Amino acid sequence: MVRRNFGVKNRLMHEVKLSDGIITLSPLRLDDVEAHLTGEDELLVRWLNGGASTREGVEAYFRHCREQWKTAGPLRAFGIRVGADEALVGTIDLRFAGEGLASGQVNVAYGLYPSWRGRGLATRAVLLASQYAAAEGGEEAVIRVDPQNPASAAVARRAGFTLGKQPRSNDATRFDWFIRDLRDAPQ
Repeated sequence: MVRRNFGVKNRLMHEVKLSDGIITLSPLRLDDVEAHLTGEDELLVRWLNGGASTREGVEAYFRHCREQWKTAGPLRAFGIRVGADEALVGTIDLRFAGEGLASGQVNVAYGLYPSWRGRGLATRAVLLASQYAAAEGGEEAVIRVDPQNPASAAVARRAGFTLGKQPRSNDATRFDWFIRDLRDAPQ
């Protein structure tokens, strides 16, 4: 496998399917667009997406995600899926490079559609994604949470993350950084 300078192995997206028996993580696909648009609500817009999605925008983003898989780029975007039909219930992405991240750090961002919240699925997704990040060379996972989003902070804590620093981003927004050492994560 080819290694890039940000430490991500070049795994073909069709080879990646992670499951704990309850949820499955697999790369986002263009046929997920409708489910994503249907599932998006004001909380996803506020905490994750940064604005209401359009079909064209979601399609472009999902194509970008697929390109990142194909080129071993720093982004790994997964659909969170449940059931035999692997219905899309949310998304989780890993970024192996980005603003404020040190070498070896991996940013984890996630969101579930409203009817799937409160069932422990986000915690399961974070645990699976963290195992994947560790296997890909990530040393430390980071979940950046707006201090006004206690549900996301609770997911981070349940997944074994501890509150670290509280820096401001380039636009002066403050986030709580929850950190988890991946070097001891099961793989």
